[in-house]
Amino acid sequence: MSRSVGPRTADPCPRCFVEAVRPGVPVTVEGCDVVGYHCEQCTHAWNRPVESDLGVHDIVRADLPDATLYGGVWQGEGDRVQVLVSDSRRLLWIERWRLIAY
Repeated sequence: MSRSVGPRTADPCPRCFVEAVRPGVPVTVEGCDVVGYHCEQCTHAWNRPVESDLGVHDIVRADLPDATLYGGVWQGEGDRVQVLVSDSRRLLWIERWRLIAY
């Protein structure tokens, strides 16, 4: 289960369960676009697929370099999505690899 740490969201490592802020990096594994993560505690590495099938009104979490934002998909365009941020009601264009569908 994720928890808030200041303006960011901390996620647990699937191996040791230590929670930390892990922004991830976009990589390609066997021809598929994924987001790679690394645990500083146990050195475990894992990945998740980039969200490619997001639709209008889907709820997402955006892991940005300085904050974690939550909102709804407004529209999509190639490798980025416009998100209506729930706390400020502003529209932001965010790269797909930074989004996690809820």
